[in-house]
Amino acid sequence: MNTDNTTVQAKARHTAKQNGPESAPSQKRSHRLVNKENRNTVGKKNVENPKMRCEEVSVFYDNGATKAINAVSLDIGSNEVISMIGPSGCGKSTFIRCLNRMNDTIDGCRVEGRIFLEGKNIYDKDVDVVPLRAQIGMVFQKPNPFPKSIFDNVAYGPRIHGLVTNRSETEELVEKSLVRAGLWNEVKDRLDQPGTGLSGGQQQRLCIARTIAVNPEVILMDEPCSALDPIATAIIEELIDELRRDYSIAIVTHSMQQASRVSQRTAYFHLGDLIEIGPTEQIFLNPLHQLTQDYITGRFG
Repeated sequence: MNTDNTTVQAKARHTAKQNGPESAPSQKRSHRLVNKENRNTVGKKNVENPKMRCEEVSVFYDNGATKAINAVSLDIGSNEVISMIGPSGCGKSTFIRCLNRMNDTIDGCRVEGRIFLEGKNIYDKDVDVVPLRAQIGMVFQKPNPFPKSIFDNVAYGPRIHGLVTNRSETEELVEKSLVRAGLWNEVKDRLDQPGTGLSGGQQQRLCIARTIAVNPEVILMDEPCSALDPIATAIIEELIDELRRDYSIAIVTHSMQQASRVSQRTAYFHLGDLIEIGPTEQIFLNPLHQLTQDYITGRFG
């Protein structure tokens, strides 16, 4: 068995043990795994009072010639972190980009199905994508600060969305956002310096501050720590746990260790299909599908 995957399962067992016997999944499998030929999603797709609900979402590239996502349905709960895992090319990044219509920017891409944000289909014709992308913010794999000062990186969104009307309001919001992103104490004396001059981990936290400055409802993160060192990664993971108190967060990650640390629910994708979804501890300790079991034990991926 792959050592890293063994570590993931050991951590999940430790968490379950800490949470007590009622929350700890059984270590002895009491069910037969769903056969890998069965591509239907197993697990509970829906939650009570979801922040977002996705119904039968499919994505096509090359003007319909290539199907990247196949009829995926799942909920994103309020004040939860949901991790999306799976091997490279499984469709998890394509799917998360549907959630704030980032795929609209790709020529020849078509999205089918329905995605609701608090009951409103974000693909309705009357939806303006500019305010939508403020409501559903995105943090990308590689930090991408604007070629502006640290202050203006954070202030840019609130200004264009009309959230601030004067300098005093702007300064207050910039400070609040940088504090919440855990960056204020490191940059408060150099706010006029370029954001691109920060370290990689600081740049990513600046991007998170920029995202939360426009008061989103959902934060999407597409492998936000893949370019960071372990110390910067740990800081971002602690920040994710803090942000969950106020936001719903969906994170794509190649690291199963990270998924086990930061998320309450996990969705496993394989070749465009959502194979399994459930509580994170259950996914890593007692998966229901053979493909999930094979992935978390390192047999492929």
